[in-house]
Amino acid sequence: MSQKSMEKEPDTTSSPPARDDEETSYLSGLTLLSVVVALVLVIFLMMLDTSIVATAIPRITTQFHSLEDVGWYGSSYLLASCALQPLAGKIYKEFSYKWTFLWFFALFELGSLICGVATSSNMFIIGRAVAGLGCSGLLNGALSIIAASVPLTKRPLYMGFMMALSQFGVLFGPLIGGALTEYTTWRWCFYINLPIGGVVAVILFFAPVPAGPEKTEPKKFELGVFLRSLDLIGFALFAPAIIQLLLALQWGGTEYPWNSSTIIGLFCGGGATILVFLTWEYFKGDDAMIPLSMVRNRIFASSCMTVFFTFSSMLCVNYYLPIYFQAVRGASPTMSGVDLLPSIISQMIFAILSGVGVTKIGYYLPFSVTCGVLTAISCGLLSMLGPHTSMAKWIGYQILGGVGRGLGIQMPIVAVQNLLPKSQASVAMSILIFSQTFGGALFLAFAQTVFNTGLSSALKEYAPEVAAETILAAGATGVRGVVSGAVLPHVLQAYSVAVNHVFYLAAGAAAGATFACLGMGLHSIKKIKAKAEAETSAPEKEAV
Repeated sequence: MSQKSMEKEPDTTSSPPARDDEETSYLSGLTLLSVVVALVLVIFLMMLDTSIVATAIPRITTQFHSLEDVGWYGSSYLLASCALQPLAGKIYKEFSYKWTFLWFFALFELGSLICGVATSSNMFIIGRAVAGLGCSGLLNGALSIIAASVPLTKRPLYMGFMMALSQFGVLFGPLIGGALTEYTTWRWCFYINLPIGGVVAVILFFAPVPAGPEKTEPKKFELGVFLRSLDLIGFALFAPAIIQLLLALQWGGTEYPWNSSTIIGLFCGGGATILVFLTWEYFKGDDAMIPLSMVRNRIFASSCMTVFFTFSSMLCVNYYLPIYFQAVRGASPTMSGVDLLPSIISQMIFAILSGVGVTKIGYYLPFSVTCGVLTAISCGLLSMLGPHTSMAKWIGYQILGGVGRGLGIQMPIVAVQNLLPKSQASVAMSILIFSQTFGGALFLAFAQTVFNTGLSSALKEYAPEVAAETILAAGATGVRGVVSGAVLPHVLQAYSVAVNHVFYLAAGAAAGATFACLGMGLHSIKKIKAKAEAETSAPEKEAV
């Protein structure tokens, strides 16, 4: 070896962060297929779990006499998932991807089992919280496993494939839930996770899933070092802060007035705890649960904001479009799920096509920009829906939005995995998924406030003789049973106007995603791959 080569070490700090040096660790053939199928099934179950419970809730509240607990059936799941997600990234960084993923999946399955055998409303809420804790490590874990299992240039294709097929969980959730609740028992909405979960666990148990790029060198396990690496103090500050803020948003205007001491106290407590958390993370440095150096990275911050707004817009549409179908057009819960097919199928198809497109073209930013533009236009068109809108229009509006979301919903994930160091992969994925979940939680709370306010003002204009409290208490499917036939058209018009206000909010979120994604930059994953390979081979040539 020459003196020059001995003095000149490879510059790992200036090389592209997404290095693909571990070619031998990538999976292929039947092994890769089995792992991808298992991950798709897990994300399918997670998506199914979030949508299937909606059709079971009426029967659950009837059996447990717990109508006042309905809000907690969703909130407990969401709060647990949001609070644990950043810590899940630190756990993935320290332990094998496969075993960490299986432990989170086991927690999710345990939550499903508790819900299935629940004998009281409180036990059911605990089961939903346990399932939420497990869910906090599933999507980010699946994306991390895909990143460790396939080469960089093929990741968009596999991620698009996984995200697209998992959408079947959203599609079939209301249909399966309605059928199980009607013909068997609502408990099977949760038991159904167990046999499928057993198959997934067997596949992943025997599959040689890569341990992860952060664990290329074996190291001795020390409990004290491990606990310090998790930043448990940061988690102890972060979790209550997020829970307080989410509770304030969910209870404000419904359980308590916005100016009540409870809501103001939750906002103040959450805000103060966040400030203490950020101060602690600053002094913790790169070992923090949420490293501030990572957050200050423009590409990463832009990716988080993009997925924050994109997912928020999607959830607003997915939650309130069925309300439009059921309340305004009189569709059954099952048929409202069928009416969502144009959106879901188009999103599924174009998620796969966008994965192929990024693999071929190399640039992800055009897809992300197109996603924001088309989604904003679609939400704007949906805000024009009324009681007598033709089928062709609401189908076309949905297809436009589905195409947009399919083109770009996974692009922030592609950007982060390609442009951040591998040592930050698992933590970055957890923070990215947290941004997605937290954004959805915030905007659903905003949407509820917008809907309630819009309905109250619209009823004063179109049906002043009807009390807003009566319509809200009746629910989406009970509107027709609480007003007379002469007043019903005016109430439906008011309901439609209120839903349209939510679509304004969704359009604004999509516009926010359009501008936020520009910060991800115009980078080619093909050039990053080529540069990484060239710099990897350079030291070998010098040595020769």
